Amino acid sequence: MARKSIGYGIVGCGMMGQEHIRNIALLGDAHVAAIFEPDAGMLARSLALAPSARAVDSLADLLADPDVDCILIASPNHHHVEQLEEIARIRPLPVLVEKPLFTTAQDEARVAAAGRLLPVLWVAMEYRYMPPVARFIAEADQATGGIRMLTIREHRYPFLDKVGAWNRFERTSGGTLVEKCCHFFDLMRLILHADPVRVMASAGSAVNHRDERYGGEMPDIWDHGYVLVDFDNGARAMLELCMFAEGSRYQEEISAVGATGKIECLVPGPTRFWPQHLGAPPVAQVIVSPRHPAGPHVLDIPVDPALLAAGDHNGSTYYQHRRFVDAVRGTGPVDVSLDDGRWAVLMGLAAQRSAREGRAIEARRA
Repeated sequence: MARKSIGYGIVGCGMMGQEHIRNIALLGDAHVAAIFEPDAGMLARSLALAPSARAVDSLADLLADPDVDCILIASPNHHHVEQLEEIARIRPLPVLVEKPLFTTAQDEARVAAAGRLLPVLWVAMEYRYMPPVARFIAEADQATGGIRMLTIREHRYPFLDKVGAWNRFERTSGGTLVEKCCHFFDLMRLILHADPVRVMASAGSAVNHRDERYGGEMPDIWDHGYVLVDFDNGARAMLELCMFAEGSRYQEEISAVGATGKIECLVPGPTRFWPQHLGAPPVAQVIVSPRHPAGPHVLDIPVDPALLAAGDHNGSTYYQHRRFVDAVRGTGPVDVSLDDGRWAVLMGLAAQRSAREGRAIEARRA
């Protein structure tokens, strides 16, 4: 693509959409050309961040804008499938779609059909691009001699308030182990270079949102759980999620262990949530602990403060967009494919079924 600056058309500009806008502004060779956001308040905030962007009244209007070179879908989860289908039908452009790719198993075939018509379909898995996580991924095989056990822990704040409370209900979010945890299932496959064969989970709601009512209905999303996954290369992985642990020093802790050693990754949560009375927020770390000679080696992984200020994902959103723009221009690969996004959802759906039914669920490839 010869165009000097890539024009984004953005579908949905809530909290995450606005984070995308702030990071696109840092790229230098891309800009927000048009925005479709039905909520007046969110639209106003988005246009304040991208004052040269044009507000439109529909996805069809967005696709008709000649300045739009690619599409970012950051709408509520249950709209992703129909919007992908509309883009594929009207004007197939490169698409970066927020996770989860879909929310029910019934939508898997629809997404696959739409994806075949799009020149680029990239699923937004920001956690891959957090600098400490990227360093962990790059060094994990060598540090461990081949990973046999992988553990991902996220201890964090509760679900934030979203327009229409769509993230409070499984029918619109996909459920906690899809909406929140597809990131971690994606990381498991990426880190282990393997696909799942069996998923077992225990999860539920214990603390959060229990006194909330929307139209007289109590939220049904879960706020904590454990998920065990067996992989086809013999490795095992575990996820531990707690969404009432915002007092933690680190939000994500990842560890991998193999025959020759262990590697860990410690990632702070959003800087805007760090208590000011505690001073400066912690710096991300990667820790390598060989068995021989025994002893940990600690490496700080600082992140550019401008990137930390632009979003809640440890700078990763910027790096994701940098690589997505390269893919749009045809100068780089698609890092997170439709298949990657599909597997992450299927693992989440299997985990939710396992927790409900109290048994292991066999993973499958459609």
